[in-house]
Amino acid sequence: MSTQSTPAGASRHFVLAAGGTGGHLIPAFALAEELHARGHHVALITDERGANIPGKPEFLTTHVLPAGRFGKNPLKWFAGFKAVREGRNMALRLFDAVDPTAIIGFGGYPAFPALLAARSANLLSVVHEQNAVLGRVNRLLAGGVEAIATSYPDVQRLKPKYANKVHLVGNPVREEVLALRDEDFPVLTEEGLLRVLITGGSQGASVLSEVVPDGLAMLPPVLRSRLQVTQQCRPEDLDKVRERYANHDIPAELGTYFEDMHERLADTHLFIGRAGASTIAELTAVGRPAILIPLPIATDDHQAANTAEIVKAGGARMIRQEKFTPKELAKQIQALAQNPGSLANAAHGAWNCGRPKAAKDLADLVESMGGIDLMDVIRVGEGAPKAAAVATKAQPANCESNEDAAA
Repeated sequence: MSTQSTPAGASRHFVLAAGGTGGHLIPAFALAEELHARGHHVALITDERGANIPGKPEFLTTHVLPAGRFGKNPLKWFAGFKAVREGRNMALRLFDAVDPTAIIGFGGYPAFPALLAARSANLLSVVHEQNAVLGRVNRLLAGGVEAIATSYPDVQRLKPKYANKVHLVGNPVREEVLALRDEDFPVLTEEGLLRVLITGGSQGASVLSEVVPDGLAMLPPVLRSRLQVTQQCRPEDLDKVRERYANHDIPAELGTYFEDMHERLADTHLFIGRAGASTIAELTAVGRPAILIPLPIATDDHQAANTAEIVKAGGARMIRQEKFTPKELAKQIQALAQNPGSLANAAHGAWNCGRPKAAKDLADLVESMGGIDLMDVIRVGEGAPKAAAVATKAQPANCESNEDAAA
């Protein structure tokens, strides 16, 4: 298989490999769109979930490969190894057919056999990490890839010996969300509606359904009377949450899924929800204040790590789930929403942490594979580039520090 350099401007083939969740696939789709717009051919390797996820670009040819999982039960490891080997062999046949310039992994088990195949075929490869903790698959692959693209300046579980591979690019978000970045924070007056958006990830979160209605009800009457709530719930929680809001006389629109989430985010004054990588990337892209409740069972507690930057900048407050009570929620909402200026300042803090050029910067890095020398800079938001060797230690120049914002 050919690994010769290709002129930087020529049309090339790139293969993206990602797990079947939105957290892995949203940035993969954003990169695919950018590379496609530059005239390149792009294919996707994922699992059956990923092949059917909403938002996949029509042009993106998708290949479903087996991906073994390795849990705590050793009895299931043999089946996992068998699936990985089968997926690797299928990926090798695909690479032989399309002769890709590089393979880009976005984490998740389906990315593992594709990146193993890239190593076997002596193909260039990159991994992108969406979270502030290097994921298991990316940790396994870090030693054999040419570049590690990160979303945060500080990434845990990333060995110092890989510092010269690290490029801080950010986490790409959907184009319709990014389009909101230059719009002003929604007007909020002392008497105006306070729009609150609550989501718990793709499947909702029952703890939000249990705590948020009662927490909002504990706000001072003058603040509670201004609330306009939109909340995503699990199907089994809808009726009881609707009843709670009715009992509290708080207007609320509930649903299990909102297709126009970007439009709702545009009107939001305060977000309450989980701290997944895509959620925080969208909050910082748009500039929306947040109260974040990290998923306690997230691998390596990565959701809590994801909150560090935005909390330090004053754009959000973090509450651990074991301390997430109606009383504590009401306290944090009052601290953020005590006056219109407080929320606007928090919005600015969140906005300053956004990296709106993430898709373009990641595409620049990927395009440099097999063409010009590897891009040896990191781009910090819209500021000046800094040396890649310090990417895991640098504080973003455009993310203002505010220690007092931490919960």
